[in-house]
Amino acid sequence: MKSVEEMIAEARQTIVGHTPAEAQRRVAEEGALLVDIRDVRELEREGVLPDAHHAPRGMLEFWIDPKSEYHKPVFAEDREFVFY
Repeated sequence: MKSVEEMIAEARQTIVGHTPAEAQRRVAEEGALLVDIRDVRELEREGVLPDAHHAPRGMLEFWIDPKSEYHKPVFAEDREFVFY
């Protein structure tokens, strides 16, 4: 079994981080979709970004997997997703 540190190291090899300005540019110019993975209580407390799609972190893998009964079609779109 892999350690948490090993899993994080592997993920960082494929994840691209963006500054807020770069994320905004990708949305505006390239059609990327912002995906807010915060808890509902955080959304209520801190507010939401206009046009962002909410996907609770605990359901993310289920919503993304096309074989899951919980799959959401938005995640089958051919576009970049910027998770925050």
